[in-house]
Amino acid sequence: MRQPGCDAMDEAEAAYLRQLGERLRLARTRRGMTRRALAAQSGVSERFIAQTEAGTGNLSVLRLRQLVGALGGAAIDLLADRTPSLLRVEALISGLTQDQQAAAADLMARHFGQAVQGRAGRIALIGLRGAGKSTLGRLLAEARGVTFVELDREIEREANMRLAEIFELHGQAGFRRLEQAALEALIARPHGMVIATGGSLVATEATYDLLLRACRTVWVRAAPEAHMARVVAQGDMRPMRDNASAMDDLRAILASREPLYARAELHVDTTGRTPGESVAALVAMLG
Repeated sequence: MRQPGCDAMDEAEAAYLRQLGERLRLARTRRGMTRRALAAQSGVSERFIAQTEAGTGNLSVLRLRQLVGALGGAAIDLLADRTPSLLRVEALISGLTQDQQAAAADLMARHFGQAVQGRAGRIALIGLRGAGKSTLGRLLAEARGVTFVELDREIEREANMRLAEIFELHGQAGFRRLEQAALEALIARPHGMVIATGGSLVATEATYDLLLRACRTVWVRAAPEAHMARVVAQGDMRPMRDNASAMDDLRAILASREPLYARAELHVDTTGRTPGESVAALVAMLG
């Protein structure tokens, strides 16, 4: 027995297969290949290629890999329709280093992205736990006469449960959806504020892009040793159970996120500074 909505899903899937078939046909003909030639080079039968181009063949991952290899392209060329201009942009970016790609993306965002209204009045602090975001955020909000908000607490309030429960019940994907929804709700408020975000928000591209467009963003930095000392000072003794391993993990996380954190408009290093000195430096940067 069909479930409600199943027909709509079938229609959507059929439409997707037709689009996939058309992209395969276009990729093949652009390269001047017959179906027979593509079959010979890919190891996929000519009959199945014809069915796929007609929208009736459902490619497996392995067959997709074989076809893409024979066509000399990438899987995304078949799975997503892209304009010639987008393909040109991708070709230009593909030869850049990871840092250069990030810089190019930020450059395009500044020139073509749309800033969210009220951005100047919203300050967002990003960085790993222990950098001093909450302490600095409260002092900065007081200095600017605006509200201070911790995004994680807003997520808990909206979900009516602690973060650990959210992860247990909804998993990483569920938490990320709640995180973006909470950020959108904060941005919708009419007044200025200072927002301290979770350390891993930057790993979610859509949410981080929204944050950059909606807020003046500050990377609150600290040396790994300072991060560890502050986390322990907050009463979390778990890292001390295996300090050497914990420090290695911390350094690895910092290294992997550094290119993401570096996209922030402003950077402030809290290592060796009192909270008052750090906030004074930040107030001067913000102007």
